[in-house]
Formats: sequence, structure tokens, C-alpha cells
Amino acid sequence: MGWFIAVFIALIAALLTRPGWRWFYIAGATVKRDLTALWAYIKLLRYTKRHERLNYTVADVFERNVRAHPDKVAIVSETQKWTFRQVNEHSNKIANVLQAQGYQKGDVVGLLLENRAEYVATWLGLSKIGVITPLINTNLRGPSLLHSITVAHCTALIYGEDFTEAIGDITKDLPTNITLYQFNNENNNSEVKPSTSEGDVKKQVKNLNELLVAASTEKPNKSNVNHHDKLVYIYTSGTTGLPKAAVISHSRYLFIAAGIHYTMGFQDDDIFYTPLPLYHTAGGIMCMGQSVLFGSTVSIRKKFSASNYFADCNKYNATIGQYIGEMARYILATKPSEYDQKHRVRLVFGNGLRPQIWPQFVERFNIPKVGEFYGATEGNANIMNHDNTVGAIGFVSRILPQIYPISIIRADPDTGEPIRNANGLCQLCKPNEPGVFIGKIVKGNPSREFLGYVDEKASAKKVVKDVFKHGDMAFLSGDLLVADEKGYLYFKDRTGDTFRWKGENVSTSEVEAQVSNVAGYKDTVVYGVNIPHTEGRAGMAAIYDPQREIDLNEFAIKLSKVLPAYAKPQFIRLLTKVDLTGTFKLRKVDLQKEGYDPNAIKDSLYYQTSKGRYELLTPEAYDQIQRNELRF
Repeated sequence: MGWFIAVFIALIAALLTRPGWRWFYIAGATVKRDLTALWAYIKLLRYTKRHERLNYTVADVFERNVRAHPDKVAIVSETQKWTFRQVNEHSNKIANVLQAQGYQKGDVVGLLLENRAEYVATWLGLSKIGVITPLINTNLRGPSLLHSITVAHCTALIYGEDFTEAIGDITKDLPTNITLYQFNNENNNSEVKPSTSEGDVKKQVKNLNELLVAASTEKPNKSNVNHHDKLVYIYTSGTTGLPKAAVISHSRYLFIAAGIHYTMGFQDDDIFYTPLPLYHTAGGIMCMGQSVLFGSTVSIRKKFSASNYFADCNKYNATIGQYIGEMARYILATKPSEYDQKHRVRLVFGNGLRPQIWPQFVERFNIPKVGEFYGATEGNANIMNHDNTVGAIGFVSRILPQIYPISIIRADPDTGEPIRNANGLCQLCKPNEPGVFIGKIVKGNPSREFLGYVDEKASAKKVVKDVFKHGDMAFLSGDLLVADEKGYLYFKDRTGDTFRWKGENVSTSEVEAQVSNVAGYKDTVVYGVNIPHTEGRAGMAAIYDPQREIDLNEFAIKLSKVLPAYAKPQFIRLLTKVDLTGTFKLRKVDLQKEGYDPNAIKDSLYYQTSKGRYELLTPEAYDQIQRNELRF
């Protein structure tokens, strides 16, 4: 009953400290929203506390579902249809193979695999013997891929045959203690090629398929895995630098998946559809967690297709669909289809659905409810919009703000640094005043814990101290949000050197380094620019090249080998002169303000075509972009 007493005290405190008719008006307008969320939060706390008390791991909960309905479909795709029994048996095989190879609790084995049933079964099996699995972004190549493997301290890597070339390109730079395991697709279970790279360096690769053939499907020997142990690492660019490995424990996985389950009103018999990659929190935990923890069926797709989204929903009889903002825009841009309203989808959930297209999307596709959420993989400031408020990413209660301590504080919009008062403490933003979003850190509480990254120094940068009293701490999101009078929260922008494009966070410092290298170490600055009718900001690189030495065709090819597609600059500006700061840095802010208008800029401008080439940005092409005739 501790939670009930806390709620009661908070309510009394609110009534005593917030007099005035306006507060009562707001309370009346938001009470249904707040009580619905409060009831979901209570159910979530009961769920997490119970599993903590039982010391349940994610695998323990999954095996409970296997016993309840072994022959129910757990994961379905274009080529696969796996029951809970099949997923469990494959996970046991993975666990027994790796255990026999000498891996044990605390070891780290990376996973680089396309969306398929074995993806889930692999990390699930590794978790049964206490092995931590970094879920590596399949778009990464070259230095970014190498960094993701090494920063997590992997001692082994399991990768799919589709990534043989990508692994071969970095083999010579991999630590010598890393063992490679190749997993082949259904029609190619025997062939494994040595991983090769420049300089004819070869590293022996083990055929995982052959090892699995003889492996037992029985549960592996007990490895003393606990509820609060590390489960997987999920990569995020954070606000600066190369991809960071964010720690996801068993308890955190349960909290994230169960949190959206109760808040959005999911049912165990719902059928989910997600074309999102399973290495992301959204697809891999929020959606796939409904199968792993709650026994639902999840349908997946290897690669997102806008024209097939609702056709797939119809095919798999899905009742809930998942999106990111760009996906919704692409789907809306498709030609009318017989499947636009020929489906059973009662709810779509995701993040980044722009308010400008929200009404059109739900009307065209007859979607009764949208569940918009916001949160960082590594953070504790996670919010959800469960009442269909267009454009809102969540809310903070004006009646009971103490129950879920998240806040918006005044901060420098460029650096994200909090603006403090005379006492050295942070200041709350007023309604409709933009500020940085934070979440109070309370150790031991799964909803308030900040597990951070594998890199402790990177974790420290995400924590702000002396927030509202000396000694307290909060997670610093790095995002600028604004709250209206009723507490609804709206996304404004990202602070610092990170912007969002194609549903991914893009670190300018990383892109600058790769662009400069490919361009022959020329001075380079990267920033985000707005394109009409698109979500987020597109990358633009300004390169100092007064003699026009860069061959843009060769430049584009080389850049594709070291950067994922979403991180490649959409625009190139070849500078004839540079404006340096006092610390010899290019002035990014001025360049960003100038944008990519050839009518106003004398420098040569180029844009990336759909084929990945860079072509001259003429005034006519610029006008086409403004009219949404050239798409990105």
C-alpha cells in the first residue's frame, strides 16, 4: 500500500500548494488523462516489483509463455513463422553452443543480423548463460562498425552472411581475441568464407549453423543470472561522438516493454506489426517485448516498405502497428490502395509523427488511436501520449507532478547547459517556454534509474547535479521540449551537435571526421538543415576546397563505405573561404543559417540524388525541393 499512501500525500500537497480557480480548471480538464496514466503506472509498478521479488530474468518470463502456449506463433515474417516452442528451442541451442565454447556470465558477444526470428532467439539464448549481447546497427560500416564492436569489449561476434563483406573490411583492425561466428540463411547452411580485409589479413570464421545442428534443445546449465544483470547493449549516438553502448538490464527491459503495454492498453491477444529494426529499442523492446513478455504474436519485415505497410497489416491480421515519423510520411505519400482501410489495426504507436500530417494519416488509414511516445534508450525521462492529442509526445501531470518526476528546465539552446539561479540550482520553465527535458535519478527504482553507457565518462556527461536541491541528480536528455498549460509536451529540437534524420540520431562530429578523411583531410563542418515536408533535419557538409580538388563521384562512393546511409550529407557546399572562431573552428551557426539556397550563396552547392550521387544544386532544383518534387 506504499504507493497508495504516496499518491494520497501528493494529492493533499497539490491541493494545499496550488490554490486558484485556474488550477481547478486545468485539473478538471486533465483528470481523466492523469488517472488513466496513474492506473497504468500502478499496474506497471506492481508488475516490476513482482518480477524483482521473484528474481525473474527476461528468459524466465519468456519460458513462462512457452509453457502456457508452446504452439502459438511468436514471430512471423515474409519467410518465417516460428512458434514460442521453436524460438525457445533455438535459444537453448545458442546457449548450449556458446556455453560449450567457453562463454559464461559477464562475457560480451555482439550480434549483427537482419530482422528474423533467429535474431530474438540468439540474444535470448545468450542471456540464459549470462552473456551480454550488444545489438549492432546493421547500417554501420567501416570505422563506426569497428567502434561499436570494440567499445562494448566484445570477445565474439555473431553475424549474418549478408554482412560478410562489411566484417571483412574491418577484420584487420579487430582485436585478436575476438572470435567470429557466421550464421547463414535458410538456403545456405554450409558455406562460410574467411573474413578478409585489406592487406590479405584473414581471420578464421566458425560456422554457427554447423555447431547448432548437433546442439541440445534442452535448457542450458544454470548460470546464476539475476533480475538486475545486464541483458543487452543498444547503441545510441547520444548527443556527441561515435555510437555509445547503452546498458539495458533485465529489469530495464521488463520496465520498458511493460510500460508501453499498460499505458497504451495492449492486449495479450493483439497481433503486432513492426518493420523497424530489432536492434533499436522501439522495435526490439517496445514491440518485440510484447511477444517475449506477454505472449503476443509479432510480425516483422526485413526492410521497411511504405507501399506494403497496410498490405502487411492485412496479411498478418495485425491489430497494432508501429512507426517512426519518417515512416508515417512515406506511407502517406504512397498512392491510394485497396489496403488503406482493409485491415484490423486499432492503434499505431511510435515516435515522431509530425502534427502536420497526423490528422491526414489517421483519416486516410482509418486509425482509431495513435500512441506517441518519447524517450532515450539510455535515459529515464520516458513519456507517452495515450489520449490522441495531436502533436503531443507525452505529458507531465499538473495535478500530481511528484508521482513521475520529469521536468523542463531553462538551458542554453546551443549547448544544453542548465541556466542556474543565484543559489546554483536549476530553474523550471513556465508553460510554453522551451527548455531541456530531464528526469530525476533515483537509484534502485527501475523507472528512475540511469544505467548509462558502457563508457562511464560518457555516462557522466548525461547527468546534471544540484537540480532543485543540492545533492540531487537528473538525466539530461539533450532535447528541447515545451509544455503547454495542461502539461502536454511537444518536441522542439535537439541541443548540441546532434540532429535527427531518417529516425536516427546523427552526430556531426563523427560525420565531420569521416567526410574530412574522404575529402583528403580538408576543413569540414557538418550541420543539420531543414527540408520542407520532411521530419528532422538533413545533413549538410561544408568543405573548404577553393581549388575544386574533390571528385564528387569518387567522394560519394568512398563515403558510402564509412557512413550509414542516414548519416551521409544530403547537401555539399564547397567553400572558397573559411571563417574561423578564436579557437580555430569553422563557424557552424552562420553556415547553418545560410542553408542551401543557391540564390543566396555564391559557393557551389550539390545535393544527393536517390542513386547516392551528388549533382549541382541549381535554382530550379532548389525550387523542386521546396515544392516536395525532389524527395529525400
